[in-house]
Amino acid sequence: MSFTGYLRADGKVGIRNHVVVMASVSCGNGVVNAVARELPVKAITHTEGCGRGPHDLVTTTRTLAGLGKNPNVAAVLVVGLGCEFIKAPWVASEIAASGKPVETLVIQAEGGSQSTTKKALEIAKTLLEQAERIERKPVAWDQIVLGIEHGGAELDGGPSRALGVLADWLLARGGTVIASEAAGFAALPELDARATADVKKKLSELLEQQEKFRSRVLSVVSRSAASATIEPPRATLLPCGGAKVSDVLEYGAQPPRAGLYLMDTPSSDVFSMSGLAAGGAQIIVHATAEGSLGGVPISPVLKVAANSELFEALPDDLDFDAGGLARGESADVVGHRMAELVSEIAAGRLTKTEDNGMDVFAIHTVGPAF
Repeated sequence: MSFTGYLRADGKVGIRNHVVVMASVSCGNGVVNAVARELPVKAITHTEGCGRGPHDLVTTTRTLAGLGKNPNVAAVLVVGLGCEFIKAPWVASEIAASGKPVETLVIQAEGGSQSTTKKALEIAKTLLEQAERIERKPVAWDQIVLGIEHGGAELDGGPSRALGVLADWLLARGGTVIASEAAGFAALPELDARATADVKKKLSELLEQQEKFRSRVLSVVSRSAASATIEPPRATLLPCGGAKVSDVLEYGAQPPRAGLYLMDTPSSDVFSMSGLAAGGAQIIVHATAEGSLGGVPISPVLKVAANSELFEALPDDLDFDAGGLARGESADVVGHRMAELVSEIAAGRLTKTEDNGMDVFAIHTVGPAF
């Protein structure tokens, strides 16, 4: 079984063919946005690049480079200021390792924002022309990385099992699945049969770090109301299917080979899906019981409504109604219908987040700004 996609120089396959204009630091956002107002590029703007500790700077660099290396991206223009800590040439060099065209502009070396914007428009036009010449070709599903963003305990049971069917469907074809919010999986007894001792150790360490953070930062919240309690993160392996867990990925890190992975992301949908896209996910499935609408700039997000009431309330924004589960449909039937829709999206069908321009991008940081 195959579909058509865009072959990249590193052997990976995109289901979209975006030209990205990316800021290496927040000071480059103005130029990036100016280009996006004039041309059909994908703008990557953010608040980072300076004023963070070493851990966050490493995470930010990895995330930006990962987005640029995502197979859905045909070419990248990185715009920096010049005095920031995360230099545009550093990010560009990481992306260039994938073999795709990468250009760099530094505002302080170009005479200012307006001069840089003028030059950026010229470069972006050339990159767009080059991207338009790339044709779709038949490719196998083993090149696909699927990100799973699970919307919480409300989805346990039917919707989660249907996601698991989808995950198994792709894994059986040699593909890769990355599930977010890794720390929430740490205490699950089913890990004994599905993960190595090393994977379980990594998950336990993540959960311990998260509990220390919650105790330190959120304790004031719990003290502010006598009845308030802060529950530990909760997850289930149901949306991951039945495969063994290959490894635990750092935020925004890309898997080294095919398999099932868990990524260390926060529970926030925006931060989490940004990390999945940086990890190489060409498509993300987000199951929601509340109607979260955000997407990510470079990867289509398939929004799955946990119930028909939610789907009927937001027909402009949700792609798939999993409410049939409550009416007796099996998780196997619903999961395979979901796989059919994933196939259509991989072949070019737009998701509602793409149709609506719901591009949201944010980098997860853990330390204070200074």
